[in-house]
Amino acid sequence: MLITGASAGIGREFARQLANPARSMILVARRDDRLVELADELQRQYPKLVVHIRRVDLADLVQLQDFLEWLDRENLEIDLLINNAGLGDSGSFAKSDPVRNNQITLVNVTALTSLTRHLLPRMISRGRGGILNVSSSAGFLPIPGSAVYAASKAYVTSFSEALRVELRGTGVSVCAVCPGPVVTEFQQVAKREGAKPNIGPKFLVVSVQQVVRDAIAALESDRPLVIPGLAMKLVMFLTRLTPMPTLRLLSRLSPRPD
Repeated sequence: MLITGASAGIGREFARQLANPARSMILVARRDDRLVELADELQRQYPKLVVHIRRVDLADLVQLQDFLEWLDRENLEIDLLINNAGLGDSGSFAKSDPVRNNQITLVNVTALTSLTRHLLPRMISRGRGGILNVSSSAGFLPIPGSAVYAASKAYVTSFSEALRVELRGTGVSVCAVCPGPVVTEFQQVAKREGAKPNIGPKFLVVSVQQVVRDAIAALESDRPLVIPGLAMKLVMFLTRLTPMPTLRLLSRLSPRPD
């Protein structure tokens, strides 16, 4: 099992909930100290669990390539890939940091695609495997103030759906998890200097524990997509039924992002 973005939030919760049934786990993130802390916690609880930690900045193509080569050298059998690492930004695109925009694309799109391509052929040859891509409900619609992030998550959802069809009959399952608001460090990192984190309406907020439980259940039952939380499911159902011209009109009534 390989989990990206494992040092905090949803990625860390995946590691905690999957540690019991897993034999081995590769945890990937930028913060080495957080990874060491998590690995120690898991191995105290599950002494037979083998945990590999790798400090990798997935926005750095050299580090990404080095990591892929390390996977080849170690020849580890990975039957579950959880592409959880993600970056975001909040604010108008015209005032955005071009470097940050590139990082969002590299992590949310390029690294996810490269890891999946690298590990998929072995899953197919073994006739079993799972790929869980952490997308977002933001990917269903253009989101003013999160233009690059929402577009990157639209890619993740579309990529997952297409890949799932391609892999029919191979024994490899693909699922996209599309949470709405979740309280993690993500909002703090995504906000710009001087701005407050925007989590969204409280009635839509879902815990990281529920997101991970719902995602694992969806993958196990071979569902293509899951939106954690009843309220968020309903909102997304109604939103996706609404014609785009109506949504454009409604978006004009919203305050413009700074």
